[in-house]
Amino acid sequence: MAMHFVFSDKVMLLFDFWSVHSPTGMALSVLVVLLLAILYEGIKVGKAKLLYHTLAKLHTPASQDLILAREQDSADSDSLSLSRTSFRWFLCHLGQSLVHVIQVVIGYFIMLAVMSYNAWIFLGVVLGSAVGYYLVYPLLGKV
Repeated sequence: MAMHFVFSDKVMLLFDFWSVHSPTGMALSVLVVLLLAILYEGIKVGKAKLLYHTLAKLHTPASQDLILAREQDSADSDSLSLSRTSFRWFLCHLGQSLVHVIQVVIGYFIMLAVMSYNAWIFLGVVLGSAVGYYLVYPLLGKV
């Protein structure tokens, strides 16, 4: 295996069955890697928006009213509303964790694809990252 970038239409990417031996196969492989890079950028933005919405819901005036109301309620209803809030926080944290795991897996796949030292694949990753950033980061401002 070459330890430098080569422009070739023959490469094995990630798995034994993803073996490329033709220019058409290379073009399709570059397209797949490009889409993975776009998806990676989209997941980064999605994760940030999910965190923002979670924190915004936990720190709204309605949640402040809930805290004040909890202090005035009896012990039974207090523990019930507290358990609901804890359960909602647990579900939000679980969702964030799952999105993070998906992001890490896709990131490692992209990294391993680049480590094939195929220049076409590398250019596909770079272009996909640039296109993904261009497309999805403006969505971050639209909360």
